[in-house]
Amino acid sequence: MPDKNKVGAIIQARTGSSRLPGKVLKILAGKTVLEHVIERIRQSKVIGDIIIATTEHEKDNSIDAIATKVGVSCFRGSEDDVLSRYYYAAKEHAVKTVIRITSDCPLIDPKLCDEVISFYLQHHGQYVLVTNAGPGTEERTYPRGLDLEVFSYNVLEEAFHGATRNYQREHVTPWIYERYKDNIHYYKNDVDYSNYRWTLDTVEDYSLIREIYGNLYRGEHNFYFADILRLFQENPGLSLVNGHVIQKTYNGIPLNTDI
Repeated sequence: MPDKNKVGAIIQARTGSSRLPGKVLKILAGKTVLEHVIERIRQSKVIGDIIIATTEHEKDNSIDAIATKVGVSCFRGSEDDVLSRYYYAAKEHAVKTVIRITSDCPLIDPKLCDEVISFYLQHHGQYVLVTNAGPGTEERTYPRGLDLEVFSYNVLEEAFHGATRNYQREHVTPWIYERYKDNIHYYKNDVDYSNYRWTLDTVEDYSLIREIYGNLYRGEHNFYFADILRLFQENPGLSLVNGHVIQKTYNGIPLNTDI
């Protein structure tokens, strides 16, 4: 019998990112960025399924191969209409609670993911979407690179049918934020650490993340938000590695990703 409450993480990934092509295939400590993202998400106690959502292009066969290698599902769909890619991936795998994660976040924290997802599930029906990020910067308190969004399959289906503008379909959730702006919950930390940039979108980001892995990764993912934060507090110069990088935007709003 299908799980009526099935929680699935859909991780969007492609090799054709504009600023740093092939970034999710770059190597960190002997494994690809995508493999590290999957390993970290697998530590979640709430997520029941992991689906890699990539494109139908031959160039993304390598992403499909990684999913097969590590034993997670892979869905292939439109490159530009990422909203449709998410919708059909969720539909095919009968996901009822969708966790949107991008594959350029090799420092994503599974414990934080579980906090945000559990908040959404505990407030079922009260919020259409719960996120620790959001489309702008004013609500963000966590470092960029720990981002996730949680919403139902039903609202994803609404967005799939309702979104008509290119940016709404390319970036998955803008229609939801615009349609349900009063029913979005921004999950916040007590202290604002949004000035930190722990995502992978540029050469400078890659240099920083390699430095973080060099300090904290010893063959297993046993370091999380607090551990990385401590590393930065002990080594303030780390923030200067990519501190000048400007996040890509649409309509003047910073994007969560360039996937």
